[in-house]
Amino acid sequence: MEDLKEIVSFIAKALVDEPEEVEVEVVEGDRTVIVELSVAPSDLGKVIGKDGRTARALRTLLAATSSKHDKRAVLEILE
Repeated sequence: MEDLKEIVSFIAKALVDEPEEVEVEVVEGDRTVIVELSVAPSDLGKVIGKDGRTARALRTLLAATSSKHDKRAVLEILE
């Protein structure tokens, strides 16, 4: 599941103004993996994107990557 963490971290750091504030935690369950993304409050809008498009794209990438582990990945963007 380390690859999921690296993907989200890499993309989030590229999007935000304060990459040192990006934190990614992975919580693994039986059939589900929850990826928690935390960014600086000023960068929250950049990670979510207009109408949530950026967040939706991140979730799509996670779903594609997690399918090879036979688990479902869920992205949670923390405030």
